[in-house]
Amino acid sequence: MSEFRAGAVRYLVTDLERSVDFYTGIGFLLVQQRGPVAILTNAALTLWLSGPGSSGSRPLPDGRSQRPGGSNRLVLEVSEIESRIAELERRGVPFRNTLEVGPGGKQVQVEDPDGNPIELFEPASGGGFHAASAGGQAPRSSRAVDTAISE
Repeated sequence: MSEFRAGAVRYLVTDLERSVDFYTGIGFLLVQQRGPVAILTNAALTLWLSGPGSSGSRPLPDGRSQRPGGSNRLVLEVSEIESRIAELERRGVPFRNTLEVGPGGKQVQVEDPDGNPIELFEPASGGGFHAASAGGQAPRSSRAVDTAISE
């Protein structure tokens, strides 16, 4: 089987500037913005925002349009999820659900300005689930996201 290297997560957005403001507000760094596309990073995660007119938002060959939203989502690992929830509530960020607790940890879903889902995930103490990086090692939590959400 072929090996893949981490690429990026692409989200379709209807207002590029509004989305760049949202993501930089929660801790992403704007790396490049050209035309209808912006590239942002946070630790080892790269996010592509594709606005109207971008090649990544063109209709599919069968005629279906590509739209923001859906259920597939970006997962951001955080610590102290309850305090992150409180801060996002103060900022007026829309929530898709309430805090869910399972054997692997705690999660809640919020939406960016275009309705794209973002999951905040806190692994269970003592061996909860972590998104594995290329070598099977769990990446360290992004302190930049934790810090930005709590500011």
